[in-house]
Amino acid sequence: MRKRERENPCGVCGHYHKYEEGEVCGICGHRVPATSEKTSLQFAAFPSEILPEFLYLGSYDNASRSELLKTQGISRVLNTVPDCQNLYKNSFTYHCLQYDKTLPFDDAVEFLEQCERDKARVLVHCMSGKNRSPAIVIAFLMKCKGWRLAQSYRWVKERRPSVDLTESIYQQLQEYEQKVFGSSQNTLPTHPVFSPVGLPSFGFNFPKTSDPVPTTLFNTMAATSIFTHPTVDVPSHEFTFGAGQTQNSFTANPRINQQPHPNG
Repeated sequence: MRKRERENPCGVCGHYHKYEEGEVCGICGHRVPATSEKTSLQFAAFPSEILPEFLYLGSYDNASRSELLKTQGISRVLNTVPDCQNLYKNSFTYHCLQYDKTLPFDDAVEFLEQCERDKARVLVHCMSGKNRSPAIVIAFLMKCKGWRLAQSYRWVKERRPSVDLTESIYQQLQEYEQKVFGSSQNTLPTHPVFSPVGLPSFGFNFPKTSDPVPTTLFNTMAATSIFTHPTVDVPSHEFTFGAGQTQNSFTANPRINQQPHPNG
């Protein structure tokens, strides 16, 4: 069977292939995903877009997919981990941060500002895209966009939910916020955790733990017992106990009081 060339790159390795669905890639060795699997794989292969057509956030795996970066128009890469190799120096402009316990926010922000002036799309990445590189992006938003730490963190977290800052990195961001704005806002805990926004609440009519537990009222005048019969308003002189009432009911019928016919 003749193979046909796809326009989109492989969602697993990022290369362009000539293949049929279900075959094994001859370049990377991965099985070409089926149509139902392509969306999730290709979405994970692309970095997260933080600012439209400018700032992208991802992992080392995203940075190693040169073809995918080119499809997004990314031409510059900010590497926040020196242990990660710059694989495509002939295709992208790299800037590496020095490894230190304290992140060099000013150095990184200066490089990103230059990328913005040149209208160049840039990828900021670390090994997993969860800690160091998100901190750099948050620092840039505080310095260049004038956003406080809470707003910057929420903005990045909503666009890349896998962000997971360590306590030490977050403390560095608090210090940088105080440096930029002159004071820090203690609107977030030391290690922020935000709940998903806009998700519906499924209670299935069960009471929440915070709701007060309803109590049953006993011995109250308003409560009505299931054993209570409706009151019949009958005068006492017209009501007779025993068989007297039954006898009166028989005498009232003339047919019942007649003597039986002797012939039966």
